Amino acid sequence: MQALGKTLSSLNGQRPFRYLVNGSVATGVHFVVLVFSMQVLDWSSAGAANGFAAIFGIATSFMGSRYYVFNHSRETAASQITKFLMLYFCIALLHALVLLIWTDHYQFNYVVGFAVATMMQLMLSYWGNKILVFRV
Repeated sequence: MQALGKTLSSLNGQRPFRYLVNGSVATGVHFVVLVFSMQVLDWSSAGAANGFAAIFGIATSFMGSRYYVFNHSRETAASQITKFLMLYFCIALLHALVLLIWTDHYQFNYVVGFAVATMMQLMLSYWGNKILVFRV
């Protein structure tokens, strides 16, 4: 059990691991709001529901990125928020566009489309945050 604790402590010190933890939490929030919008609120457009859900996922992601993943950044909070929102606005549009085409146009399952769009988001957001937003 101590070995597991040491391994987790070691992993927690590594930025890619923290990025995956933060991204998993933010993706979970995004997905829960998406499913809630589609199944409880009965939205007819997966693209619109995904765009709405992205707002919650993005807010969660910023807080985790600023205070957990890239917490050694010297950028001001105002600068980080501005750059982060611009980056994530572009990523959210891409994410919504993928679901719009995948689900609304081709009638494929929105959960699979969400997974495809999220993989694209994963790659773009890590490097965008590291290089553009938090500059670490």
